Amino acid sequence: MKPKHKNAVQISPSLICLDLCRLEMEVQKLEKHGINQLHVDLLDGHFSPSMPIGLEVVRSLRARTRIPFDVHLMVQDNEFFIRETMAIGVQRICFHYESALHVDWLLALIQENGIEAGIALAPATPLDVLEYVVERLDFVLLMLINPGFAGNKGEQQVPYAVRKVAECRNFLDKGPRHIPIEIDGRVSFDTIPQLVAAGADSLVAGTACLFSKDGNLRENLLKTKRAINDGLRKRKEQCR
Repeated sequence: MKPKHKNAVQISPSLICLDLCRLEMEVQKLEKHGINQLHVDLLDGHFSPSMPIGLEVVRSLRARTRIPFDVHLMVQDNEFFIRETMAIGVQRICFHYESALHVDWLLALIQENGIEAGIALAPATPLDVLEYVVERLDFVLLMLINPGFAGNKGEQQVPYAVRKVAECRNFLDKGPRHIPIEIDGRVSFDTIPQLVAAGADSLVAGTACLFSKDGNLRENLLKTKRAINDGLRKRKEQCR
């Protein structure tokens, strides 16, 4: 789901941060709290050294919720996973530039099927790889930790995280339309204001904010929204 305007920031809870043995009930709780997008990470164990869920889990969950699925592919065989997730009935798909041989063709394939298409970039991948596909993009996902290492609880966002978001926003704003930036990786109560102020439009929410053990879902959601509002205020101040 695209933000309606530049001042709307989407919260996209990460599926792999839920209780995987109680997925249906967990997603129903999110629905009751007004969450309208679910971030679905699919990893193949090759591009990223982990494999938390598979296609059949996503397929089964699709039949049990109306929440739009925001799919982030961290895989080597992008075409296979794109076709499989399109058949499941997802609303957004992004794949990694680093593992794609035919970037433009894959973006077109997704869009031809009525699905929003995006490019995901690993932390150290430069933004100039977007230059000749920007016309195709519905969104960009910036990873601020290295793919597949979310299990390392001590890992922090890369030190250039905010700078990369700001530079991506400046690059995309040179075009004729607003292209949303989605942020993935250690999105926390402390980092949200800076990320939003730098130009983030969508936040993948995990254990550092929405699913923090320091509060329940309702408390964490309110705290996340407050952090977003702080970031929006800073963004407006920067534009004066």
